Amino acid sequence: MQRAVISGTGAYIPHETKKNYDFVMHNFYGDDHNLINVPSHEIVEKFKLITGIEERRYAPHELNTSDIGAIAARGAIEDAGIDPETLDQIIVAHNFGNVIKHSIQTDLVPSLANRIKHALGIRNPNCIGYDIVFGCPGWLQGVIQADAFFKAGLAKKALVIGTEILSRVIDLYDRDCMIFSDGAGATVLEAQDGDEKSSGIMSTASQSYCVDEAYYINMGKSYLPDADPGIRYLKMKGRKVYEFAIKVVPQAMKECIEKSGAGIDEVKKIFIHQANEKMDEVIIKNMYKLFGYAQPPENIMPMNIRELGNSSVATIPTLLDMVRKGQLPDHEVQKGDIVVFASVGAGMNVNAACYRM
Repeated sequence: MQRAVISGTGAYIPHETKKNYDFVMHNFYGDDHNLINVPSHEIVEKFKLITGIEERRYAPHELNTSDIGAIAARGAIEDAGIDPETLDQIIVAHNFGNVIKHSIQTDLVPSLANRIKHALGIRNPNCIGYDIVFGCPGWLQGVIQADAFFKAGLAKKALVIGTEILSRVIDLYDRDCMIFSDGAGATVLEAQDGDEKSSGIMSTASQSYCVDEAYYINMGKSYLPDADPGIRYLKMKGRKVYEFAIKVVPQAMKECIEKSGAGIDEVKKIFIHQANEKMDEVIIKNMYKLFGYAQPPENIMPMNIRELGNSSVATIPTLLDMVRKGQLPDHEVQKGDIVVFASVGAGMNVNAACYRM
């Protein structure tokens, strides 16, 4: 039995911290382009209560999305102790490519995966680099794809990266701009022979909902009146996303856990996309309700959203790296522990994976 085993993790977390009070002097507008007649400090305080976010990180001007992805990748390669020339695949999840500071153009040629391969100095032409755009679940979808390639006998080692600089695509006149952050996380996965008790991916689940849900997250003009309509920013129908996520994600997680053959009581940790603290808490609670439990176990869900905000594809791999390396004192994973990864994002896409450490 071939299993995809995580042998190394790495992360890049920017040093620049943007705290909630930094937004107090902003003027916020609604989607009707009218000024929201509520004091900004009240808007900021309500935002904290809803999302749990207290601060977020922004990348420095001189670095692009591929640059921070390469930094995280080097950390994962070093942690795994592998020769990068032995990699078969470099899979890079992102949603906006390289967006140069103070510009409005996305740069996707060459792909971010090819740029990162170049930055790592990998000469092996049989190491294939490609990008995936799958909303916030992109990193996890990359892991799922690597697992499929391993099972098909088409690859043995893969570097999967989630990297994003959202601070360059947000509308500063939209309250939702306070949600988003920058960061990168990377994992090295290796195909290893084993049995059902061995480390590795046990099961996966992926779904795309593209009818009414397709444009819950999209690109649109600034909420500032008379803004240039040719400049597009990240937009989100927050209530729609919330209602969708708390219903659909628990079902996908349940399907994945049941497919793995593990019992819900065997799950030690849940690494969920750091989208919104309150939403994530409801997702986990609803998932346990599907298994007949009124409440989830204590300390089941590590979180870093309060300090790091929502960095899209980077949230799960950076969180995993922090837990593996003892940077979240209240959380740890041991060999043999069963954990669940889950995410939801633009598309609307949903995925989950069960993994034995």
